[in-house]
Amino acid sequence: MEKAQDILELERRFQEKIDNDIRIEPNDWMPDAYRKTLIRQISQHAHSEIVGMLPEGNWITRAPNLRRKAVLLAKVQDEAGHGLYLYSACETLGADREETIDDLHSGKAKYSSIFNYPTLSWADMGAIGWLVDGAAIMNQVPLCRCSYGPYARAMVRVCKEESFHQRQGFEIISKLAQGSPEQKEMAQDALNRFWWPSLMMFGPSDDDSPNSAQSMKWKIKRNSNDELRQLFVDVTVPQAEMIGLKIPDNDLKWNEATQHYEFGEIDWTEFWEVVKGNGPCNYERVETRRKAKENGEWVRAAAVAYAEKKKNKELAVEA
Repeated sequence: MEKAQDILELERRFQEKIDNDIRIEPNDWMPDAYRKTLIRQISQHAHSEIVGMLPEGNWITRAPNLRRKAVLLAKVQDEAGHGLYLYSACETLGADREETIDDLHSGKAKYSSIFNYPTLSWADMGAIGWLVDGAAIMNQVPLCRCSYGPYARAMVRVCKEESFHQRQGFEIISKLAQGSPEQKEMAQDALNRFWWPSLMMFGPSDDDSPNSAQSMKWKIKRNSNDELRQLFVDVTVPQAEMIGLKIPDNDLKWNEATQHYEFGEIDWTEFWEVVKGNGPCNYERVETRRKAKENGEWVRAAAVAYAEKKKNKELAVEA
């Protein structure tokens, strides 16, 4: 067992590497708290990618034309890939993939609150791409410089694809905003419903976020929740104005002194209710994922049996 003095020295060297922007790799020594924080964050990120397929997958068969169908299908496939990258990154920390997925199904693990809201119209596909993926990019680009190597490298590809998704969404919402009065109304309705949940995606205010300070010291995170939220608002408001849509916030105004938009108070009661599992679609989302695992069990069992049979056959030939 490591002595307390030895552990203090290891922690000092570890933090020195962090401070010098030297990446931590799977075989490097790391504090247990650092490992646990990463497992929690990366697994929740992976769950969010997988659960995030559901609101959009619901619209693949109802896309307005073949081009939109193909683009949406490609996007949903991308999200599945993101989940696989992240589950793999989580495994490099010693986490068991099946256990992390079971934690999702049992309610022990969380995922992004935004995916517990329903998608009621085709315009929601535009709002998700524009707002939800736009907010995700704000969160995830700094993660490309995360102190943990496998997570940072996985995020490079994820961010490139998310940027493409954001452009897809903005194209959908802008086309609708420039269409018939009914189409513009549908676009505005989608913006009205997804604006505030998108702001909640960045997590609680800095004063109420128990893990932010330590995560920033370890350079898992590079920016605070409030900094990223402000950046998102500053970037997104002019985009809405450009396509003729109105942000659903009567308190929104430009502050010439700070060169930032001021915005209204977020309903944190709603946020925490959704996080606790009481959102509009919490039960539906988790139940769908649970059934998908149960219904696919025979496929996984067949694949394992085939692999074992093939391996035994190769061993017999070698013998």
